[in-house]
Amino acid sequence: MLDKVKNLLGFALQARDGEIGHVEDLILDDATWTIRYMVVDTQNWWPGKLVLISPLWIDKIDWADRKVTVLMTRESVRNAPEYTAEALPTRDYEARLHEHYNRMGYWDEDLAGVKHTY
Repeated sequence: MLDKVKNLLGFALQARDGEIGHVEDLILDDATWTIRYMVVDTQNWWPGKLVLISPLWIDKIDWADRKVTVLMTRESVRNAPEYTAEALPTRDYEARLHEHYNRMGYWDEDLAGVKHTY
């Protein structure tokens, strides 16, 4: 499974209203091996910015065309909190990110008993 997911690296990222970059890397939860985020490089569209997008926000993956489509707009990704790759995201950063996209944090979902399959 991890080998297949690693194939997402380099895939184009498509928002509801156009392309927004490509999948640069993945961030895994080291305790559960859950993929928490895709690191998205927006340099193809918005120069010099990395943002994180949860796999829970993926609409579809087109393996043949090497494209990941997400449920947000280009503008919402553009205005997302910037991610810097020097360190793993803090809970404060994650809270701001989830608030920006108006999504419940996975840590809240876990407490609420929401089960995910990814």
